[in-house]
Amino acid sequence: MSEKLLNYLVEHGLLTREQADQLRDKHHETGKSIRELLGENGTVSEEHLMEAMAAVFKLPTVRLYEEQIPIEVRQLVRADLLRNHVVIPFAFDPDDPGTILVALNDPMNMRGRDLVAISSKCRIRPYLATTSDILVTIDRYYGTDEMREAAELYTRDNEVTTTIEEEIIREDVNSSPVVMLVNSLVEQAVRQRASDIHVEAEPDRVRVRCRVDGVLYTTATYSLRLLSAIVARIKIISGLDISEKRKPQDGRFSYTVDRREYDVRVSTLPTVYGEKCVLRLNQKKTLSHNKRTLGLSDEDMVKFDKILSHPNGIVLVTGPTGSGKSTTLYTALSELNSDMVNIITVEDPVEANIEGINQVQVNVKAELTFANALRSILRQDPDIIMIGEIRDGETASIAVQASITGHLVVSTLHTNDTASSVTRLLDMGVESYLIADSTVGIIAQRLVRRLCPNCKRQRLLLDHEADYLELSAEERKGKTICEPVGCQRCNGTGYYGRIGVYEIMEITPNLRGMIARRAHTDMLRQAAIDEGMLTLKQSARRLVLDGTTAITELHAISVEDYELVK
Repeated sequence: MSEKLLNYLVEHGLLTREQADQLRDKHHETGKSIRELLGENGTVSEEHLMEAMAAVFKLPTVRLYEEQIPIEVRQLVRADLLRNHVVIPFAFDPDDPGTILVALNDPMNMRGRDLVAISSKCRIRPYLATTSDILVTIDRYYGTDEMREAAELYTRDNEVTTTIEEEIIREDVNSSPVVMLVNSLVEQAVRQRASDIHVEAEPDRVRVRCRVDGVLYTTATYSLRLLSAIVARIKIISGLDISEKRKPQDGRFSYTVDRREYDVRVSTLPTVYGEKCVLRLNQKKTLSHNKRTLGLSDEDMVKFDKILSHPNGIVLVTGPTGSGKSTTLYTALSELNSDMVNIITVEDPVEANIEGINQVQVNVKAELTFANALRSILRQDPDIIMIGEIRDGETASIAVQASITGHLVVSTLHTNDTASSVTRLLDMGVESYLIADSTVGIIAQRLVRRLCPNCKRQRLLLDHEADYLELSAEERKGKTICEPVGCQRCNGTGYYGRIGVYEIMEITPNLRGMIARRAHTDMLRQAAIDEGMLTLKQSARRLVLDGTTAITELHAISVEDYELVK
């Protein structure tokens, strides 16, 4: 069957012959199934893999986010069994009440089928679903109960114990309820596509919130008695001092969820009611994307490629924290990466490891600052230098000098748009003629939420919205846009994932002259628009009109006139 699956994937253009041969060899070397190997390397998407297996094994498929699982079905099998074997019963067979419909991620998972049949005392009718769909559904229906049980067990067990810190250190790391609770917090956040977890102390409870697609949602609340235990556990695994509660601390740890490794950065902060913990989740292998998935239009793609084709100069990516700058930088580096060039980065911290690139992490205690690291990097014969962020005049000055002496420098700045980046460099003390000579392109970006494709609905565009979108009388006739609704797949938010919105300023001879003459930011912006630059608002407008995002998401891009779409 593995051979049939590989042939199907090749015939349908989802794998090349070379990739199929490599998978076949790895299958013989490791003994892992082809499905497991495909899941690990991500060559084929989960949806395509499910469809291929359904065709080869002649099994029906199910999208669990469209199903409402009855409580009678949920009570048939324990959650730990379902999670261990990646299976979930989702309905009784309407033609045979003694048979349950069970979703599997692997048609050859006979052990999982048998255990569900034994536990439920029912016959099994298998369906195929994606791994993430099954695990998210298990979290949705069983996760809250599991975490509540762990919390209650911890509270009950510690009524007669010693201090919380001693208890956590003493208990078996796998069986401790607080360990299980923290593990569940991280795992469920990952499966909900969260970028951050906030553990917050309130007067009478602990609140846990997750940031999904840029917005915070409350996911759980616990007794205030659990705060010290949760924070202490997080401190232990991130290498922090559990006895220090009066000052902020920063740490990090790695965690593997569903065979994917995540780098978790931890920050603690003393508050009035106790310590607050924020965990930032980064999947180590997902910062580099194919540039076509970033959200660049065809026109922007041409500009992006042209800017990166320069042999020397500075390319700046600007935007606020959390706007996807690192992803754009890593994608650019992946495009430029080859055996023929020497690429060196200096970052704080290194967010993802890229094969073939030399990455340096800033270490202030060892006096390895951005500026000091850059001076050393220039003696390492680099072709391309990536600076995680230009924070001060010294770093900016060295970066400019490096670009003028024949290196391509890519970096980030915290500014609102492309034109104001020039002003920021001037404020840092860099001479205008040096900025003009060195800068080849500036990319400003934001992230907007994608409407959930499963539940979004169309509606006619209102007159005041058409005014806000600057549509002509002809363009607005019968024009429809999409709006969020909410379903199980998107957890009722109406949004699923995010997409980049870009403003790309190519530094033309005209703009170069204006920068050298210290032209005002507004004049610089207008000149770039006259030469064909699309602003952030105009780029986001395109996504609204094609149904990718909602009109209210433009508030994140362009605050002016927001009352029109409230």
